[in-house]
Amino acid sequence: MNKSSVPIRILIVDDHPVVQAGLTSMLNTHDGIEVVGSASGGREALKLLEQNEADILLLDLRMPGMSGIEILQAMKTMKSNVRAIVLTSFETDENIYRAVQAGAHGFLLKDTSQQQMLEAIISVHAGKRFIPRDIAARLADRMLRSNLTARELEILTMLAKGLTNKQIGCALTISENTVRNHLKCVMSKLEVSDRTEAVAVAIQQGIIQITP
Repeated sequence: MNKSSVPIRILIVDDHPVVQAGLTSMLNTHDGIEVVGSASGGREALKLLEQNEADILLLDLRMPGMSGIEILQAMKTMKSNVRAIVLTSFETDENIYRAVQAGAHGFLLKDTSQQQMLEAIISVHAGKRFIPRDIAARLADRMLRSNLTARELEILTMLAKGLTNKQIGCALTISENTVRNHLKCVMSKLEVSDRTEAVAVAIQQGIIQITP
């Protein structure tokens, strides 16, 4: 546990009251850890960060209104010194990548053991990163792929909605040949062999999201 006489101060951000209560109860039983607050949404969390001197933020990524990634980005703007551990059920490779880019220092699945959670809190508080091996492997794989440009993402999203090259070209005021060239780049970056596979991989990994 934390050897210092000053406890590690935790702020919990999760939109499920049962998760909040369970984490608070569990963490407060450990010497050297103190839960200083909990929030069920982004704006409430940012307010608490301004009011409370927390060391560690336990943060769910999937919340209504303001996502965990948006909270991390806002913390950067605030120049907050609080170090964040993402606590989540399941995330796509893209969300893991975006969370790290936004400033997350650790990742834990919600079914993690109590011991691993304590290890993560202590490691991150000590200035280290804590990323379990399976999540680290997915992150490394995602970071090896070049980022798609905004135009490539736009074309890929339109392709996923069933538009042809001609329709995409008309919508974006570019030639079919330009659309084809963009799609070649997309397939190369995603390491796939055709358009259908490109769309499937992009949706599976959370690179694009298709809403009805």
